[in-house]
Amino acid sequence: MTYTQPELLEHLASSYVLGTLTGGARSRFEQLQRDRADVRVLVTQWETRLGQLARSVPLQQPSPRLWPAIAERTQAAQPAPRAPAPWLGWVAWLKPAGMGLGGVAVGVIAASLLFVTAPTLFLSSDQMAMRSGEKLPQSYVGLLTDAQGNGKLLVSSLRHGKTLTVKVIGPIIAPANGTLVLWAVPASGPAFVLGPVPASGSAASLLPDTSEKLLSKVSKLVVTLETSSAPVSPSAPVLFSGNCAKLW
Repeated sequence: MTYTQPELLEHLASSYVLGTLTGGARSRFEQLQRDRADVRVLVTQWETRLGQLARSVPLQQPSPRLWPAIAERTQAAQPAPRAPAPWLGWVAWLKPAGMGLGGVAVGVIAASLLFVTAPTLFLSSDQMAMRSGEKLPQSYVGLLTDAQGNGKLLVSSLRHGKTLTVKVIGPIIAPANGTLVLWAVPASGPAFVLGPVPASGSAASLLPDTSEKLLSKVSKLVVTLETSSAPVSPSAPVLFSGNCAKLW
């Protein structure tokens, strides 16, 4: 499976944080997090959303019968446990639910509360700084415009990441023939392909190396309309262009 579609990565990240991504799929996604900084950012964003959700929901005192009722349905017959003291009701409700949706709900709430109270367990120093408003993550960015200066594309990639995101910010006429291709133009040397350009929305492309190695000497980004499926150099007039800037 190739992890290049933003919708797929959003789905996997949300399922991972909710605890519904299990087995081999969860193991593969955890490996993907270790390899890609953009995936770790997605997971952090979902953890933040759930943390905010947990804080917005007032604490509720569950019925003393809640845990015994769950135990009756999920465990073998055994003597009914003594009802917990009122002040232990919330703690008792957070016990492992064993099976079913109860376990998922408890896991989400417990993880959300942990994220709110100890965010450093989940976030890097850059991500913590982002949450506090201090700075943005180190990235390469580019704003591409047409000949009239109208903004068309926003290009970004984390400094040490291997994923490039292209977001359409202005109307683009989808070509009838050919493909819109994004090129990196170094200060010296030939231009090289970064990836295709969507006609709308956003798209992510896997890079052959980290952005730091590929873009550190790139001063300009351009888009051309190419008819070849594997162009090696720009062969058509430039449609959009912009500077490649370092965000740090």
